[in-house]
Amino acid sequence: MSLSKQLYMIIAFIFFIIFSGNFFISVNNMKDYLEIEASTKAQDTATSIGMSLRPLINDKEDPEIQSIIRAISNSGFYKEVRLEDADFIITDKKLIEASTDLSDSNWKINKVSVDSKFGYIEKIESDQSISEQLLKLENEQDEIDLSGMSDSVKYRYVPSEIYKKGGNITFNFTASKDGQRIDTFANITLNKVLFKESRDIKFDYVPQWFIKLIPINLEEKYSEISNGWNTAAVIYVSPNPGEAYAKLFEQARNSIIYAFIAFIISMLLLLVFVQFILRPLKKIEKLAKNIAKGNFDVIEPLPWTIEIKNVSIAMNDMSRKIEAMINKLTNNLSNLSKKLSEDELTGLNSKQPLETDIKQMFIKKETGYIFDIKIDNLSKYVKTHTNEEVDNYIIKFANVLKDLSENSKAYRIFGSEFLLVIKDCDYDGTKEIANKLKKRFNDLSIELNIDEIAHVGGTPFNELGTLAEMRQAANEAYEKAKLIGPNEIFIRDTNDLSRDMNAWRELITEIIDNSHFEVDFINDTYTLDNLDENIIMQEAFTNAKDKENNPIPIGSFVSIAEKYEKIVDFDKAVISKIISFIQINNIKHDICINLSLDSISNNNFIMWLEKEIFKNRDIASQLVFSLSAYGVAKDMTLFKDFCEFIHNCGSKVIIKRFESKFVPTENLKEFNLDYIRLARDYTTNMHKDRSKKEFVESINELGNLLNIKVCAESVKEEKDLETVKSINLFAISK
Repeated sequence: MSLSKQLYMIIAFIFFIIFSGNFFISVNNMKDYLEIEASTKAQDTATSIGMSLRPLINDKEDPEIQSIIRAISNSGFYKEVRLEDADFIITDKKLIEASTDLSDSNWKINKVSVDSKFGYIEKIESDQSISEQLLKLENEQDEIDLSGMSDSVKYRYVPSEIYKKGGNITFNFTASKDGQRIDTFANITLNKVLFKESRDIKFDYVPQWFIKLIPINLEEKYSEISNGWNTAAVIYVSPNPGEAYAKLFEQARNSIIYAFIAFIISMLLLLVFVQFILRPLKKIEKLAKNIAKGNFDVIEPLPWTIEIKNVSIAMNDMSRKIEAMINKLTNNLSNLSKKLSEDELTGLNSKQPLETDIKQMFIKKETGYIFDIKIDNLSKYVKTHTNEEVDNYIIKFANVLKDLSENSKAYRIFGSEFLLVIKDCDYDGTKEIANKLKKRFNDLSIELNIDEIAHVGGTPFNELGTLAEMRQAANEAYEKAKLIGPNEIFIRDTNDLSRDMNAWRELITEIIDNSHFEVDFINDTYTLDNLDENIIMQEAFTNAKDKENNPIPIGSFVSIAEKYEKIVDFDKAVISKIISFIQINNIKHDICINLSLDSISNNNFIMWLEKEIFKNRDIASQLVFSLSAYGVAKDMTLFKDFCEFIHNCGSKVIIKRFESKFVPTENLKEFNLDYIRLARDYTTNMHKDRSKKEFVESINELGNLLNIKVCAESVKEEKDLETVKSINLFAISK
């Protein structure tokens, strides 16, 4: 996860924590405030109603009481307004009316009682009530007419616990009139609730989840209404929670909207700020990737943030040091490569660059001639002369081979054996150079007083053959030159080529079109710690045969396939067979697949290869596509693009038979390679040659810096193997 995403997540989390805390605190405070406000308002309303009803409470059935309560309840601020009776008063008139045995109201009642289960009853003396006495005292000077005051008898019913809320009560009493006396009863229904006005609780736009999430507890408030010294009734007021929920929901919604807007604005500002802050880090990341690829840039200008500035300075310093180290290694490798490619005594090229130059001629499809040259009777000369004289003789002989023409190059193969390669020259031109060479031999013969200096055999360059085949043909010409006379030269004609091109074309076309070839595996590559079991890579090798069932040299096969534009079809067939082999045999290690430069330059082949790799994505990382160093040298820009394409597909790339003459070491950092397999000449007799050891050590150090795994090929000698192990290469192929 990127640093910017981590910062966004952390800051968003912090913002969420702060907002959540503030939100819950503010909502909780608002909830408490609304509960207190609603309760206070309910209490004030109950008190106000109680004061309004006090003058009317003497007659609890007065319609004006209901009117007052209903008017207040209609305001909508209250869930319920309820008037409850606190003092059950029964008059004798009410008892007479409720009795079924009494026909009129002239009866006089005494001895009123109730069953104990209902409670008990007591008589209220009304004629000398305290209120009446107070009225008289307050109005001593006024004439008050009390005749209008009721002379009815009142009884107070005190209910038992069961009948606290009223009910159907049976009152037993004795009624008398005109000497007649009757024991009777009256069933009177008493209601605790005198009047109640309720309203439905409506939350309008407040969702139910919000109501369930935040419960608001509003207590019911009450006020006692007294009648004289006694509490006659109690008024109860219940607040309406709908109002509180509406205000609370509005507050919460506004807080969330504000927080969301503030969060979006903050994150936008943070996005700009973080991008500004992290811009130097992206430069550092880019620099690190460039260093890994071998591009040693520096960060300029330096960022202003102190910590990032210090890191940038350190990265710049590291980039410069690694660049200096790689340049030093590159120069060392160049010097060592030059030293390895030259014969110390004569200054001519050695055998190793000969093979390199011949490979280049194969690649470029160049024409020319190869001369096999041997000093005659050098062993006899050595016996009769000192070492210094022998060395001078060889040096003078080598000078004869130099500067014969612009396109000629001489090589000392071993001891008295030399080779001369003449490029881009026809038979007549080659004959002219041969005559020039013969004249020089004759001049040297006179100078040294030696009858026979050397003989020369020449053969035309065969693009369908191998170096060994051409050297064999040149040697046959050399033997014929010896038969002609001293210092003679024999040159084979182009008609001596061993294969007819039309026959080759038909044969190669038939093999490729019908897949008449087998895929074998060679050069098994093992890690240094286990050279027998821990295999990490195998190289696929195609095995084709001619009509006589003789193996066709793969170099000739590929060369002809390229000449007749069949190499793309051949590479496709090989890749398909290898993919099937990996899947069928459940191969776990890497497989090295050789490709032609013509194939990787073909757009149709690249599109086909991309499709095949993605179709077999599970084994893509096991496919290691290989080109030889002399193939890469032909078009390094194309190879660089191919490397990038292969890595995007998830596969790997290797340069095999690596030689610094083909691929300069300074170019390695551009390719982003996975493997390098050194040419076997670098490790053959390495324990005897300090220059080879130093070269391999340097290339291994360079590979470590560039994340390239360096492998050795076909190390046969035990001492060479020990030397390779001491250098600590990545692996060895057998």
